[in-house]
Amino acid sequence: MKFFLCLVFVSFGLVSFGQKDPIEPAYKRFPTVPALQLLLSDSTTKYTKENLPKKKPVLIILFSPDCEHCQHEAEQIVANKENLKNIQIVMATTYPIYKMKAFSEQYGLSQMENVVVARDPFYILPSFYEIRNLPYMALYDKKGKLLQTFEGSVGIDKILAAFQGD
Repeated sequence: MKFFLCLVFVSFGLVSFGQKDPIEPAYKRFPTVPALQLLLSDSTTKYTKENLPKKKPVLIILFSPDCEHCQHEAEQIVANKENLKNIQIVMATTYPIYKMKAFSEQYGLSQMENVVVARDPFYILPSFYEIRNLPYMALYDKKGKLLQTFEGSVGIDKILAAFQGD
């Protein structure tokens, strides 16, 4: 009986130590700008990674038009548009285009040349980043390498500081 109990404990120990480490999220395994498959507000024009300006830092923001933190972030972006003018901002949502368009117009994002507001119809970005909170921000340097990510509301000063090292 003692032998059987020892065998059971050893078996459980081997099984628990034999488990693999959890898999890293895709954005950590592939720390470059992801393949974008977004739709612009006309619902036919695609916005992809190839549309991003070359040699310019990129800020990808995933948002919900109904999220108060996202609304506040949009207000901060517009209020600091001069400080953000050298950063390409891509705001993506999975919400319907009519809500996305209303959000963009309400906060004046459509008036900013360096801001693209688009829909992620294939839900690629939420799973790529394993998003738990909105807004979600991924900051990339001029070469397209991931600098940092943020979940939830973040002050513009913190975003700008993260890009300063670029």
